[in-house]
Amino acid sequence: MTQLQTTRVSPADRSGSVFDYISASRLNLWIRCPLSFKLVYLDGIRAPRSPALFLGQRVHQGLEVWNRHRQLGAPIEPRAVADQMLSTWDQAVADEAITFADAAEEESLRRQALDLVAAYLAAVDPNEPRPLAVETCLDAPLVDPATGEDLGIKLLGVIDLVLPDAAGVSIVDFKTAGKSGAPISMAHEVQLGAYAYLFRATTGQRESELQIRSLIKTKVPKVETHRYPARTDAHFRRLFALIREYLDALDCGVFNYRPSWNCGSCDFRDTHCPAWCG
Repeated sequence: MTQLQTTRVSPADRSGSVFDYISASRLNLWIRCPLSFKLVYLDGIRAPRSPALFLGQRVHQGLEVWNRHRQLGAPIEPRAVADQMLSTWDQAVADEAITFADAAEEESLRRQALDLVAAYLAAVDPNEPRPLAVETCLDAPLVDPATGEDLGIKLLGVIDLVLPDAAGVSIVDFKTAGKSGAPISMAHEVQLGAYAYLFRATTGQRESELQIRSLIKTKVPKVETHRYPARTDAHFRRLFALIREYLDALDCGVFNYRPSWNCGSCDFRDTHCPAWCG
């Protein structure tokens, strides 16, 4: 097991980028493996973005273009969305330093990104209301709703889409997935809870529901929408208990290797993990 340090840091003395904010992605990486979290956020070791992650980024970019036009009351044709995705592809590849096995792999990924977005645009309700927010970055101090305790750090997140509905407001997150199937709610609890907290803290409103819209990377792409109810007091109790544990780990400087099925796809397994590379 690996430790960064053994002396506890007082919350009053917290400094450095890792203490600037908490996000759902940081929390989820720490849950999967504290050692991976340390390598990324404390040691600054970043693995190159994989083609699969790049695909998800490009799909998000296409959906953002579509929804921003709708938000402005100036909807565009699907063909225009595809043209915009194509026109920015090469620059995005350069910016992210993406390496493809060959030109055929890149072309296949580009076509898959276009097909996934086209499938979504064909499936989305044409009468869906105009978005209230698109790819919106929110941040708010973390104050425990149950106790009123200020944890001394802010939560930050980017919400893909916020839509009005008959019951209030829906918070929507887009994901790309390799296969169909309802997402296990607990697997997304951190993200859903974080987004609900941010929305409530910054708007004073309560969400009516949360959605995960999955774009499935099957041979014929399809779209699945999964709905989750508004977050409850129990959800927030669990979220804040997790955040306290996370902050305690940072304060103590303990970042242990956590074996799981995630090890098979870990970018650091063969280069930095003492359990695998000696």
